[in-house]
Amino acid sequence: MLPDRFAVLSDIHGNLPALQAVLADMRGRGVSQAVNLGDILSGPLWPAETAELLMGLKLPSIAGNHERQLLACADRPGGPSDQYAYEHTTATQRAWLAALPPGGQLGEVQLTHGSPQSDLQYLLDDIVAANLVPASPQTVAARLGPTAATLVLCGHSHLPRLLQLPDGPLLLNPGSVGLPAYDDSDGGYHRVQTGAPHASYAIVERLATGWQLQLLRVQYNWQAAAAQAARNGRPDWAQWLQSGVVA
Repeated sequence: MLPDRFAVLSDIHGNLPALQAVLADMRGRGVSQAVNLGDILSGPLWPAETAELLMGLKLPSIAGNHERQLLACADRPGGPSDQYAYEHTTATQRAWLAALPPGGQLGEVQLTHGSPQSDLQYLLDDIVAANLVPASPQTVAARLGPTAATLVLCGHSHLPRLLQLPDGPLLLNPGSVGLPAYDDSDGGYHRVQTGAPHASYAIVERLATGWQLQLLRVQYNWQAAAAQAARNGRPDWAQWLQSGVVA
């Protein structure tokens, strides 16, 4: 069971300094517990060090699409982000990833990476003209399906979003801790851009009147993260990390 006040982290992507800054910020706000919504290690940054930190914290965590894709590198080469993380993690760390559930429910809080149907489906967004735009409440409700939850936490899009479904749950995407912009071809080419390099997360509080939420952006040494990506042959990641924009 979660406490009445907790943090929501998602899409860390091996960005250790961003994760450290978010953990320090939440603790400075008196929050000691967090949940982790997946896409934890994949990317050209610090996958092993990020895994080591999170394994020690033992946060309630679920797997995202990049956990599945990273682990599939055991059988065949994967995309560059997944392959790098696979090659730079230990067997113990990969076993930890393999044990993560694809979703779950903690009391009245539902956890999902994408939608409950697919870890590759954006729950709160649609792809329109190569960009992500908020999906309609009707579309979101259809993707979500039946739920007894009063709060649904999702990730995958890296974009902070809130949506209150009429006669349904409140939905929250906290944004990405570790990667503020990217492009992708799944579902058709599209760009995701927050417009700033800050790390994103959320704090949730259960009140007698309902859920209260804060969407937060945290400064950290994104130049160091961009330099790490560049050293590892990923100028695209370096651009995204230092600007929050897809060039």
